[in-house]
Amino acid sequence: MLIESMTMEEFSQGLTVSKTVYIPFGSVEEHGSHLPLSTDTIEAYEVGKRAAERIPLFVAPPIHYGSCRSTSCHPGTISISTATLKSLLKDIVRSLHSHGLTNFIALTGHAGGSHKMALQDAGEELMRELPEINMAVVTEYDLAKEAGAGIIETRGDAHAGEIETSRIMHSHPHLVKGLAEAEYPSFPTGILVRDKRSFWPGGVWGDPGKATAKKGRLLESLVADKVVELVKALESRRW
Repeated sequence: MLIESMTMEEFSQGLTVSKTVYIPFGSVEEHGSHLPLSTDTIEAYEVGKRAAERIPLFVAPPIHYGSCRSTSCHPGTISISTATLKSLLKDIVRSLHSHGLTNFIALTGHAGGSHKMALQDAGEELMRELPEINMAVVTEYDLAKEAGAGIIETRGDAHAGEIETSRIMHSHPHLVKGLAEAEYPSFPTGILVRDKRSFWPGGVWGDPGKATAKKGRLLESLVADKVVELVKALESRRW
């Protein structure tokens, strides 16, 4: 049930079959010279759509902006503060809760450390504020790192490499503009670097050359299956 395309009557009817909503978070962030700035958002939203085909589930419109520290110097990245990100999740959950939803899954396609921590902090604060809700905050990596290990050839693949290039090759092949070179940046340990692009010029962390649309399809389906498991666990309170 994609909220953006539903009428208010359809939304009300949907509440009779599900009280769970999936909220996809992404980013506007560089993904090398070959992938769109919306890569993280696309991945998170597509997974929600696939999961909603398998189980009754509301899917909220995606949040396109995130906290992007490591890529803030790369052209096209639009980063928001962690305070803004927290407020977005909290306001969205409060509003959806007022309409009768009680189970919330915030899945982020962007896995930056400050970004994920801000969402987790917001989730913890919401649970204290709204004792009747159930909350999950996860990245795609959290869900797929074990089951997807056999699909990926590149060790240490993390950003715009084999995984993400495969995903966009599958879901939005028209947005893939060739293939960037493999890149494995190295930042100085413990030092906060102002010009991060000087250590990471290409904006890739991994090897896009090993990507295939088939891998992308398998990974998207795998993460969707994990979301379905998460929905069932939240609804049954098995944790």
